[in-house]
Amino acid sequence: MNFTLKTGDLIYDWNALYPKSLHPPKPVRLTDETLRDGLQSPSVRDPSIEQKIEILHFMESLGINTLDLGLPGAGSRAVEHVTALAREIVAQKMKITAYCAARTVESDIRPIAEIMQKTGLSIAVAAFLGSSPIRRYAEGWNSDFLLETTEKAVRYAVSLGLGVMYVTEDTTRCDPETVKQLNSAAISNGARTLVICDTVGHATPLGAAALVKFVLEEVVKPSGEKIQVEWHGHCDRGLAIANSMAALIAGADCVHATALGIGERVGNTQMDQMLVNLKLMGIAPWDGQNLTHLKQYCEAVSAATGVPIPANYPVVGEDAFRTATGVHAAAVIKAYKKKDIELANAVYSGVPSHYFGLEQVIDIGPMSGKSNVLFWLEHRGLAASDAVVERIYKCAKSSDHTLSEAEIMECVHGAS
Repeated sequence: MNFTLKTGDLIYDWNALYPKSLHPPKPVRLTDETLRDGLQSPSVRDPSIEQKIEILHFMESLGINTLDLGLPGAGSRAVEHVTALAREIVAQKMKITAYCAARTVESDIRPIAEIMQKTGLSIAVAAFLGSSPIRRYAEGWNSDFLLETTEKAVRYAVSLGLGVMYVTEDTTRCDPETVKQLNSAAISNGARTLVICDTVGHATPLGAAALVKFVLEEVVKPSGEKIQVEWHGHCDRGLAIANSMAALIAGADCVHATALGIGERVGNTQMDQMLVNLKLMGIAPWDGQNLTHLKQYCEAVSAATGVPIPANYPVVGEDAFRTATGVHAAAVIKAYKKKDIELANAVYSGVPSHYFGLEQVIDIGPMSGKSNVLFWLEHRGLAASDAVVERIYKCAKSSDHTLSEAEIMECVHGAS
């Protein structure tokens, strides 16, 4: 039998039974789009330079490999912010690498080279171009225009000394012939990274895997070049994490994501959830990564952008490791009484909270038992007399919500 929990071998892990073919074939890389693609949401604030630098440091502490600094072609504010971030990376000798987004036009590409020269940071350009038939029809583009635009933009970026990531927007709705033609042309002209985009969240895991395999077999392999293939997904169908995992299993080198999944419409692949799942799945290099700053990273992004963290959001939400249900709380409390933190963190949770610097929380509400009350009081060093326990218990049972600390303390004082 296959058990995973160290404390008593108490969990049988069916997740570990998948064949090796359903495991990423190489170490995984992560790229953070929070400060560029994530800010395309119409509901977010563009953070200040100071806030962006704080978020940058959290990215570094979490071991995220690369970030998108922004789109300098958007104007002077974007240039100022990108320059400040680049200087911070150089000054602090950070490991994280960087690129900037650009449309496939010289006026977007040129400022990136200027920032690179000014700061001394090596910066790649992620040059994006719509590719799908529906986009081509809406824009009035033909294949010749796309091909000419691709070749010209890539050659220009290379001539400026920039590494080139070629990004086909809406790749998941693009015909195979165009996918092959455009990406092959990009490689021929000097691009060494291809970014496959699920721009509108159209893909399913099987579709993501099929597309990645197609690009690897029909574009990368025939080129004879060493090409990195990356996946950029959105969450319109709620499948962003699953699609990203499928892309990695199919052979993609890297996944793009944003903190809390912020981004246009319903957002991008959630970086925090990618980190959680890669760690729990034991996928290198994240299996050994210290992720205790994960909640601070998410909170910093939330505060800077004005995007609230839902209470039921995985791992970093207020309720992620919190229960007021009697049966659930009783099991956690019994584990604590065994002085086994790992057991307490696993008995009613599929995610061990201590991996992320967090802990289980027992609260008191209408579905609580007296064990909740006793634990709550003892945990805070408060006397748990029968009168106090009964008062709190009755208050909880007559309430329509989980009691706040102030409500509980009112019961404590009222019963004393």
